[in-house]
Amino acid sequence: MTGTIETQLEYSAGFGNEHHSEAVPGALPVGRNSPQRAPLGLYAEQHSATAFTEPRGHNRRSWVYRIRPSAAHPPFRPYAAGLLRSAPVPAGVADPNRLRWSAPALPETPTDFVDGLYTVGANGNVLQRSGIAIHWYLATKSMEDRYFVDADGELLLVPQLGGLLLITEYGRVRVEPGEIAVIGRGVRFRVVLLGARARGYVCENYGQAFTLPELGPIGANGLANPRDFQYPVAAFEDREETVQVVQKFGGGLWAADYDHSPLDVVAWHGNHAAYKYDTARFNVMGTVSFDHPDPSIYTVLTSPTDTPGQAGADFVIFAPRWLVGEDTFRPPWYHRNVMSEFMGLVKGVYDAKAEGFEPGGASLHNMWSAHGPDAETFEKASAQDLVPQKVEDTLAFMFETRWPLVTTEFARSAAHLQPGYDDVWRGIRRTFTGQG
Repeated sequence: MTGTIETQLEYSAGFGNEHHSEAVPGALPVGRNSPQRAPLGLYAEQHSATAFTEPRGHNRRSWVYRIRPSAAHPPFRPYAAGLLRSAPVPAGVADPNRLRWSAPALPETPTDFVDGLYTVGANGNVLQRSGIAIHWYLATKSMEDRYFVDADGELLLVPQLGGLLLITEYGRVRVEPGEIAVIGRGVRFRVVLLGARARGYVCENYGQAFTLPELGPIGANGLANPRDFQYPVAAFEDREETVQVVQKFGGGLWAADYDHSPLDVVAWHGNHAAYKYDTARFNVMGTVSFDHPDPSIYTVLTSPTDTPGQAGADFVIFAPRWLVGEDTFRPPWYHRNVMSEFMGLVKGVYDAKAEGFEPGGASLHNMWSAHGPDAETFEKASAQDLVPQKVEDTLAFMFETRWPLVTTEFARSAAHLQPGYDDVWRGIRRTFTGQG
């Protein structure tokens, strides 16, 4: 690796591959995982994210070779969780109403990634490893002497404002708006801001690890291609000083003061780490005849459950694309779904909402809540000339989940919750003629 960590990073490509990397030549054992004495005086350690006996195709684990084993730390003590919550949310509400928020304000006092986590809602049960939580992150300072690890789930980060440098046990990942990053369950990391402030969205996935969706009749290629997912190469911290490690465990936060950096992995191999993906590489599929396709065709990642097709979490993007449908209402149609939909906007304008849905904001339509284009969008789309149209300079996304999301008490009473969201459909007028 050459240059500064902010501008020059190397990656290993391929979703779920058996990656291997060493920051110092000779640090990675050959032919065995745990030799009697690991090379260079390092400690061999296995980091498992699935049970040992899960099917090979589902198994996630990595071997790391570190300066000290992870076991070398003092006791953890409870740490104030701020606005971070986990499922179940006893003070929350499973609300059938359609909800929409403007972008939350950035903190006025210096706040890092951990202290700036703000939970919108959650479902399932964190102790039973089912369901998800959805958060905003709001940060105005980097984590210098602090580290974070989520033992409850993997973290899917969607930056909206400002870039992040994620310094993890497995190496360094730079992620900008338009890209996403996933930090595996139990991976220690710290977040360095690449600007003065940062805001974005987090899907904390308690359930099965994100994987690529099946392609079915699409065939072998399309949507998010495995080769475009990038994993970090080994890069370690050798710090002999007091640092704080904050751990999320069982829905709460805990902290311990280490006498060294926990990011001391000199070499590693396996398929459990952190990774990034540039949404501009998504191979969008769509209709070339008529009708708007189901949004499932825009799925980037999915967390399967025991019911085929009903995901604990789907990550779906609405990226730039051509609209060419003939005799077709081109925005998403009016609908009621069994899946709950949380939508966010990274940039631009979403084609089903003419106003009110802004970058950094969000909407929540719990299962079977009726929604679709607002009145202005419906009138425009019903009368437009159906020439080929390019949807450009926009990136919306959706966290979709099989269960209702229980919203937190503070998200439901927040000043940036929009009180008149239902009004966007109030102007829809009757056009029934009564004649065939």
